[in-house]
Amino acid sequence: MTGSTERHPAPASSTSDPASATGTPPTPTADEARAAEQVFGSRVDLAQRYVEHLATSGIERGLLGPREVPRLWERHVLNCAVIGELIPFGVHVADVGSGAGLPGLALAIARPDLRIELIEPLERRVQWLGEVIEDLGLEQVRVHRDRAENVAGSIDVDVVTSRAVSALSTLVPWSMPLLHGSGRMLAIKGRSAADEIAKAEKAIRRAGGVDPRVLTAGQDLLPVPTTVVAIDAAPSRDRSTAARR
Repeated sequence: MTGSTERHPAPASSTSDPASATGTPPTPTADEARAAEQVFGSRVDLAQRYVEHLATSGIERGLLGPREVPRLWERHVLNCAVIGELIPFGVHVADVGSGAGLPGLALAIARPDLRIELIEPLERRVQWLGEVIEDLGLEQVRVHRDRAENVAGSIDVDVVTSRAVSALSTLVPWSMPLLHGSGRMLAIKGRSAADEIAKAEKAIRRAGGVDPRVLTAGQDLLPVPTTVVAIDAAPSRDRSTAARR
């Protein structure tokens, strides 16, 4: 597959209009609505439209399972958007294995100050992402139909995000090269995050990663805060030493 930066086509009327696809967008609970107001602020309507896309065309095209619809706000969109509290203002972000735009599109809505590169190899997902970006007017987002390891030479970012892509030992070699020795990797993980770090110790060192640790985001907003593995990129002068350890 050759890498390319996708231009976002105009949404196709038969699939990109939430009202024309199967599925009913969930209404947020009172707690979810309060959290959404805090996370998305004046852009909460964009978050609602994104949820509509997920619940309709996203389900129709197989990006999410139908059983996820009732949990879209808390488990997916808010769960991802809150990691914005771990990202500095105005930086450049790459989202590896974007799929349904989680966390990349959720971050783009919550944090318009970020420049975001969505990296996704599957054409049908790239097409859907482009349609949603076009509909929501997210001009700071670009989509690359490729694998992370293929675009590392042309993309240099400050933060790399991911969610439900692969085990950490596999994900680290894909993600760290995008940082080019400066920045941080943030991988949304579950309860086994600490165990994954232990198993990936060698892969982290070889990829030039340092100080792997488990962080949480959304502590005061979500019933279950988001668990994140954070790994810093070692400066290039320190990489060879770290790799030999």
